[in-house]
Amino acid sequence: MAQDLFSPAVSPSNGRHVYTVSQLTQDIKLILENTFAEVWVEGEISNFSAYSSGHFYFSLKDEAAVLSAVMFSRANKDVKFKIENGLKVICFGKVSVYGPRGQYQVIVERIEPKGIGGLQLALEQLKKKLEKEGLFAEERKRPIPYLPATVGVVTSLSGAAIRDILKVLDRRFSDLRVIIRPCLVQGEGAKDDIASGIKDLNALNERNSASGRIEVMIVGRGGGSIEDLWAFNEEVVARAIYSSKIPVISAVGHERDFTIADLVADKRAATPSVAAELVVPRKEDLQERLTPLVGDLQRAFLGMHSDLAQTRQALLQRLVLTAGHLVELNERTFESAHKKLMLLNPVSRLEQYRQDVENARKQIVVRMGHLLALKDAGFKGTLEKLAGLSPLNILARGYSITFKLPEESILKDTAVIKRGDLLRTRLHRGEIISQVTEV
Repeated sequence: MAQDLFSPAVSPSNGRHVYTVSQLTQDIKLILENTFAEVWVEGEISNFSAYSSGHFYFSLKDEAAVLSAVMFSRANKDVKFKIENGLKVICFGKVSVYGPRGQYQVIVERIEPKGIGGLQLALEQLKKKLEKEGLFAEERKRPIPYLPATVGVVTSLSGAAIRDILKVLDRRFSDLRVIIRPCLVQGEGAKDDIASGIKDLNALNERNSASGRIEVMIVGRGGGSIEDLWAFNEEVVARAIYSSKIPVISAVGHERDFTIADLVADKRAATPSVAAELVVPRKEDLQERLTPLVGDLQRAFLGMHSDLAQTRQALLQRLVLTAGHLVELNERTFESAHKKLMLLNPVSRLEQYRQDVENARKQIVVRMGHLLALKDAGFKGTLEKLAGLSPLNILARGYSITFKLPEESILKDTAVIKRGDLLRTRLHRGEIISQVTEV
């Protein structure tokens, strides 16, 4: 027959029963556990300690009393927020007795912050911690590369996010290379899988040559509840994004959703589709940027042509002036000689002088003609050199000028280009836009 715990134990010898300490403590423990098997209790955390075993020990207090509490590791492993002194909480568990100290305590099975959800509190605590460390600093965020040749994506293969991303990328630039690292995006193990995916793509870059390196990475998933998106609020994911050498675009959920991954990433996209749009600009935007560049190039060629024409005209004028000056100088020489002959006009030497004059005149004519021929040849040679230096004439002989896009720099060496780069080639008539497939 079971013993009545509330009836005094009777000793056969003197009518009384004496409990041992252990017996009395055990009986009290049974009474408390049976009476308070399920209890909710509200209080403020104090004397909190987390042991190496994983167990939490703390006190719950209010204005008039203090209650010891313990939360074993099996129960606290799913607690998202940080338990700390001064935090007001509501605990669920049972009341029991810790025999070695003869102390009653609450064995906590569940704990939640008072007045705010546990996930929200965990989010705010982690945000403060990471912000203090500088993970959200704007000055460390890197620009997203313009028209990347290769894009990495870390997301689930079964979600709508990957379909949206690939659809936008294919519509805007079908030749873009996309490397997908599949991962879990919610549930057990998702946070570690996402972080590993980011690290894997960075490791892939270290193994690849410059032409095959990933230039930007999209990390995200479609929309859902705060619980569904929670993996992107985990510290391990935040630190993986922070440590990534590849610029990261965070694309988690819908526009209204905001996660810690968004705060750490180099760029936050409202949705996965928007992330893909940030990677590849619209064709109309590219054309809008190219139009003024083409105009600048045309004006530059016209300016060079005009300068060459002016130089040619100036040289021609100088040649004409030089030739006229020589003729005038020779005419003066002839007149001077004629005057001397007239002054020295002996009859006996007149015919000889006349012959000398005639010979001098012929020599002058021959030399003048030779001089003019030399000047004309030099002028033509100068014109030919000028024509040879004209970019338009060079293009007319079958040559072309190639520019690397988008910088519009003239291409002189294949070392500065890689597969996937866009090139613009200017011919004698028209232009060609091409993409490098092999160097």
